[in-house]
Amino acid sequence: MGAARLIVRLRFAGRLPAILCAAVLAPTALADSRTEDWIELFNGEDLTGWVAKIRGYPLGENFANTFRVENGSLRIGYEGYDEFANRFGHLFYRQAFSHYRLRIDYRFIGAQANGGEPWARRNSGVMLHAQDPATMPPEQDFPISLEAQFLGGLGDGTSRPTANLCTPGTHVEYAGRFTSTHCIESASATFDGDQWVTVEVLVLGGDRIVHYVNDAAVIDYTAPTLGGGNVSGHRPDMKAEGKPLTSGFIALQSESHPLEIRRVSLLNLQGCTNPEAKNFKPYFVAPDPESCRF
Repeated sequence: MGAARLIVRLRFAGRLPAILCAAVLAPTALADSRTEDWIELFNGEDLTGWVAKIRGYPLGENFANTFRVENGSLRIGYEGYDEFANRFGHLFYRQAFSHYRLRIDYRFIGAQANGGEPWARRNSGVMLHAQDPATMPPEQDFPISLEAQFLGGLGDGTSRPTANLCTPGTHVEYAGRFTSTHCIESASATFDGDQWVTVEVLVLGGDRIVHYVNDAAVIDYTAPTLGGGNVSGHRPDMKAEGKPLTSGFIALQSESHPLEIRRVSLLNLQGCTNPEAKNFKPYFVAPDPESCRF
């Protein structure tokens, strides 16, 4: 989203909080209790667990089969569109999360849909901490959220990193300071053509979020809040200026360029933190006492 809007080149400074080293990225093969229980949000067969919200249509209407499964991959395509006509779309997972790691393998394919914005060429993303799609009016363009933006190279030698941050209806602190800049470039390489790219996002509630590309950290930011612009058609009550953003939904974006996704995996970092419980995991960083089983 938002490549036509202001983008600032602020590079990742290699700052990783101690919690990442001590808990989130701890070795996972020492015992059964340390096994990472990744969830496959996309089952490779159908869109079970997901719901479409496309601008101009009610929740659940997957206009022109924009989101579909083909040959084991989740595809976002526009063969049924005469013109894209700003019909920005999002495919929401059914459950909200607060603390997690998310891995997505994606690649850009084909040509941009007719009528797509120039800035949306080889442009897509995944929305984090997104509002409940049931709160989006039909004409809302983007969910209020944080976006890990996917960008593909244009084959012209121009730097075009991926896993950038964009902020529809939100703000963050970057490099220790509040910023209202809408899109901030990451430190990733540029990926031309149809090559696969793995983006991982570490989300620690309302504290810190880190984007990785092919296992390398490329940008991190803190203290997300509601506020600002770059979203339209929304309910005013859904964007209370300055309210901390600590959890929300995950949504895959449709911005006019076809995209193929072969994996959407999530490791929930919120769970039972009591070592005496049967379902204790040492990588949990947010407690959920009600989930403990003894």
